[in-house]
Amino acid sequence: MSAPRILLLDEASPSLRALAATLELEGFRVRQTAEPDEALSAIRAGECEVVLSEVHLAAQAVLAEVRASNSAPPVIVFDDFASLGGPSQALREGAFDALARPISDEEVLRAVRRALQSHALRLENERLKHELDGRATFGELFSVDPRMRRIFETLAAVADSRATLLLSGESGTGKTQLAHAVHKRSARARGPFVEVNCGALPSNLLESELFGHVRGAFTGAVKDRLGKFEQAAGGTILLDEIGTASPELQLKLLRVLEEGRFERVGDTRTRNVDARVITATNVDLEQEVAAGRFRADLFYRIHVVAVEVPPLRARLGDVAQLAEQFLTRFARRHGREVRELSSAARQRLCAHAWPGNVRELENAIERAVLISQGARLEPGDLFPERAAGSAGAHGTQPGFEGWQAGPPDELKLALEGPERWLLLRALERHAGNRSAAARTLGINRTTLFNKMRKYALLSFPVRT
Repeated sequence: MSAPRILLLDEASPSLRALAATLELEGFRVRQTAEPDEALSAIRAGECEVVLSEVHLAAQAVLAEVRASNSAPPVIVFDDFASLGGPSQALREGAFDALARPISDEEVLRAVRRALQSHALRLENERLKHELDGRATFGELFSVDPRMRRIFETLAAVADSRATLLLSGESGTGKTQLAHAVHKRSARARGPFVEVNCGALPSNLLESELFGHVRGAFTGAVKDRLGKFEQAAGGTILLDEIGTASPELQLKLLRVLEEGRFERVGDTRTRNVDARVITATNVDLEQEVAAGRFRADLFYRIHVVAVEVPPLRARLGDVAQLAEQFLTRFARRHGREVRELSSAARQRLCAHAWPGNVRELENAIERAVLISQGARLEPGDLFPERAAGSAGAHGTQPGFEGWQAGPPDELKLALEGPERWLLLRALERHAGNRSAAARTLGINRTTLFNKMRKYALLSFPVRT
């Protein structure tokens, strides 16, 4: 287990520098900054468990961040209580504790340990709350799907190691977001996160992009250039679409992974690599190996820990919750008054096959927020091209038009969309009364509850 991380927000005063040294001797990892904006970024990224601050720096912005988030770290304030009007005012502003000068190291250590215990309990309560809702979380990602829960657990277990990860799955399923979440959970979180799309560049340019080059290495190389591996020093590098790398480049990547060494293009000097490597692909690399297009030794080297991210159509329970998250984000970003999805819009979302996965859903919600004329998103906002003339619009099979466009291959997955829609219709018909809805569907309340949990419907208003 990694050491607790302390963020010390101060103006480099000698007394606080000494305190930082004491904390480090006690086994804490201390990060110091005099910039409130940097502190806010660290808090939002989950890079600290406790914040220690001079009150004049912590006031307002940092404390407001703590008030706004259940997962924000506790803040301990140092002051004579003059600038905020006394310790009670500091606590009202959101501080976990307020310590008056002069402050002994023992007093600070006791306060830090109390704050850590409080923070751990709060996070555990949040975790249990999400579990009761059927929702698993990993960083800012969440899911009600059991497969995603297992993926989150696997990645959480290996996040703080140096193990190479392979994330596979269709485009748009969130592989980059998973890689970023792994980076944020690791001891390298303070280092850079560098993403390289291996399929976006031809082989010769990709080599220079990854390893850099020296002046004169090729036409146009007018000065030395740092490669992405060097830019990722102390952090993480994501090699997306790794399956598109040429055989020659695959060999150089294998050397980097096995020996941790490389040369810039046109240079003879060997350099060392200090970056955690995560790879991602939307193709079946085992088939590529069998076809001779991908090196078997490189495949086994990047396959140390491998997870396959299921497509969105295979985890329909996530659709409505993701849509609500995107709606809130884009309404705030674009200054729109849209606040919720209508029931019909939810049905339309759950009936669509989402061939573009989470990325397609995100784009659809942003477009809907921009064109919506009211406070609620309607089906016509989501799929304006289908608003007239679709089967759903005329009522023959409301909410099922997405399956006509491209159903999943497996019958079980193909039935999940209609099943969720039928549950919603029964609950709406009976104003959330579960007993009545279960009778209409011909199932018992326990079965209804389990299906509601599966499709993330437990938050549906209930009238008993």
